[in-house]
Amino acid sequence: MESTRLNRYTLLCALLASTNSILLGYDIGIMSGAAILIRENLKISRLQEEILVGSLNVCSLIGSLAAGKTSDSIGRRYTIVLSATTFLFGAIFMSLAPSFLFILIGRIVAGIGVGYALMISPLYAAELSPAMTRGFLTSLPELFITIGILIGYIVNYALTDLPQNLGWRIMLAISALPAIGIGVGVIAMPESPRWLVIKGRDSEAKTVLLSLSTTPQEAELRLQEIITNKDASLSAHGPGNWHGQGVWKELFIRPTKPVKRMLISAIGINFFMQASGNDAVIYYSPEVFKAAGIHDKKKLFGVNVIMGLSKSSFVLLSALYLDKFGRRPLLLIGSFGMMVSLLGLGLGSKILDGSIKKPVWAVVVCIVAVCADVSFFSIGLGPITWVYSSEIFPMRLRAQGSSIAISVNRLVSGVVSMTFLSISRKITFGGIFFVLAGIMGVATGFFYVFMPETKGKTLEEMENLFVEDGDNDDKGVNKEVV
Repeated sequence: MESTRLNRYTLLCALLASTNSILLGYDIGIMSGAAILIRENLKISRLQEEILVGSLNVCSLIGSLAAGKTSDSIGRRYTIVLSATTFLFGAIFMSLAPSFLFILIGRIVAGIGVGYALMISPLYAAELSPAMTRGFLTSLPELFITIGILIGYIVNYALTDLPQNLGWRIMLAISALPAIGIGVGVIAMPESPRWLVIKGRDSEAKTVLLSLSTTPQEAELRLQEIITNKDASLSAHGPGNWHGQGVWKELFIRPTKPVKRMLISAIGINFFMQASGNDAVIYYSPEVFKAAGIHDKKKLFGVNVIMGLSKSSFVLLSALYLDKFGRRPLLLIGSFGMMVSLLGLGLGSKILDGSIKKPVWAVVVCIVAVCADVSFFSIGLGPITWVYSSEIFPMRLRAQGSSIAISVNRLVSGVVSMTFLSISRKITFGGIFFVLAGIMGVATGFFYVFMPETKGKTLEEMENLFVEDGDNDDKGVNKEVV
């Protein structure tokens, strides 16, 4: 029986791994203001601004795709180091860039690092965590993303009065600091015990589990559960000889019915996380509020700080109660709340768009609706996407299955970010918010049908949640594959 108490060392390791996610959050927050300064300073077009903003997200899918194979080969811990190092080089390149092309190259490199971080941080936390606290620990990456966004907003606000050519460079250079901290902090982190078992290093896994568990008995129980449920097919490769080969065939060419459901669920939740437009709303919120009649940069960045505080508060609330209320209720509440908030934002934007004299109440409605949208996102889709993505796949498929799902996440995020302003100019901000509200209505229905409750289940029990009546007749099903 696993303890319900949270081991302090487990919490420390999950916090250190999750700090990796602050890299994306800071970029989202800082670029909402830096993009305006870069456009004015380097005289780039709106299209170039969209490419600049969205390129990091599109290129992060390279890191997300590669992270699955990489983490199966060299381990979860060294993949975290690789992600921080890659982002560090990108951040330095961006801050010193003399032109649009050089900033773009820096964002491509940084994006690859972000892709690695988004895949490996929640997966590492999930594999270290006991079942009763896994929801909290695996949602920490989203908490750090929101903290990064808030820090980015605050830095925007603090540096907005600096000379144009200097302000955005300092904003981007600061992002190198957490990358350096992560590289140093990883020294205190152990390797994932589940990866060690896959490699046939059971004694090392036991040592790690003794430090992650509250009692030796709990550590032994967790070790035996991992060993007993290890994918039987790995034995064909021999201990330590498996590096992730054959996984894509099992996921796409000959998947069992439960694996199909896992893949649909993981890809679906990652698709809707970004199709919700949350990243684009955050990136371009200054543009939205400028259209609403707020033109002073200090005020624009000040509204962003309020939005960041709201987002951070609600993601912390969700993380604290995920293991009590479960994933499914919070996901449905958050998605439905986003739909209502986006409808309100669309209505307020439409009224402002048709008014020469901007009514104050409509501006207030827009500000409240944006804060509500990001808050409901932080209750549901924000943290729970990472939790589901990292916990629902069997051990053998977990790293690469998660990397595929998160690659979809990054691709959709990039597409939305790179087209948001262009589409809004065609159909107005109000129109695009109505479209996003419709997407969230579809998302709520998808989650209701496809997403099971995983609260309190060990990673080794997860596949049973996706088995339905009649699946046992499918010869491809291997109930031991966890």
